[in-house]
Amino acid sequence: MVILFWASVFFILYTYFGYPLLTVLLARLTPKTKPYPQTFPFVTFLIAAYNEEKVIAEKIENTLNLDYPPEKLQIIVAADGTTDQTPEIVKKYSHLGVELSYIPLRGGKMAAIVRAMSLARGEIVIFSDANNMYDAKAAKLLVAPFADRKVGATTGAKLIIEDGRNLSSAEGLYWKYESAIKKNETAFSTCTASVGEIMAVRKEYFSAPQANIINDDRYMIFDLIRRGYNIVYVADARSYEYVSQSAKDEITRRSRMNAGIYQTVAMSGKLLPFNRPLVLWQILSHKFFRAFIPYAMLAALISNVILVLAAGGDNAQASRLMPPPLDRVLLLLQGLFYGMALLGNIFKFNGVAGKILYLPTFLVNSNFATVAGLYGFLTNKRSHIWKRVQR
Repeated sequence: MVILFWASVFFILYTYFGYPLLTVLLARLTPKTKPYPQTFPFVTFLIAAYNEEKVIAEKIENTLNLDYPPEKLQIIVAADGTTDQTPEIVKKYSHLGVELSYIPLRGGKMAAIVRAMSLARGEIVIFSDANNMYDAKAAKLLVAPFADRKVGATTGAKLIIEDGRNLSSAEGLYWKYESAIKKNETAFSTCTASVGEIMAVRKEYFSAPQANIINDDRYMIFDLIRRGYNIVYVADARSYEYVSQSAKDEITRRSRMNAGIYQTVAMSGKLLPFNRPLVLWQILSHKFFRAFIPYAMLAALISNVILVLAAGGDNAQASRLMPPPLDRVLLLLQGLFYGMALLGNIFKFNGVAGKILYLPTFLVNSNFATVAGLYGFLTNKRSHIWKRVQR
């Protein structure tokens, strides 16, 4: 039990803090690369949309106003199975060159993207969602690294619009944390993660995945890395969006994302870059290990309870590794952590105290969504079909 407890704690601390700190060290030890020259290749901007009638017009206007030569920008909205006015709204922009890829059958986001790719004329394809808005300079910043032929994809920063809710503050803090990891990974090797809301891919390197892929962005990134290409994180290429309306909606959204993690783990033999040991370590540490965090948390709690109940035994080695009253103190700290998470789910506290209290809530809810993701992956054959949540 002592070994199980400390192994679980080490795994959690390494995944959340150890690996990020190692990326900082490696990034500082690596010589800085020269800035990429600015070029303006022909770009296809592909917007995935499902029942987005409330925001699709704003998204199209946002895309039309990008600081990129309009004669070198093709805009395609990929939609399928919509039950609202999204296709009709998109058609109103056809005179401005906006194209619609639409069929009534609902096949999922990846199916819509693959279908729309047959219409793409750009050397570079930028993938985006309807609910996130870009900085004017985002497109040209995403495109610049493609001056290097080894670059297969780029990804930008996902920023959460803080609306006063503790959920938006916690989610915003999480994406800043992710941004730091991806920035450091890019500095010493290759970025190993992306977000589908702001990602660009060299079209000739694009390989269409099977239709039931849950996380299209993760699949494309891993596939490019496996084939020897690098992914560049462009921190100054920014997109903005609101977080889900409620913690329940956020758990639903993250459950689907986490189902995709388990799907990726199941496909490890086909996707992992075994010929690139450094990058393999990055992927395992950055993405795969997080899928097992909730089980390490559970193991740490259960083993700690057993050790407290079994206190006073004559195992000298166990006593040195977990001497009283350390076992009780650690159990108390765990109890406080989960207690704060419970309070954060039940009550709404304002101000700085509310934000601090909500951090345990956010972590526990995120890991609950990870477990729900495993259940969804094992039981839901259509988990690749995206379910819209309110934002």
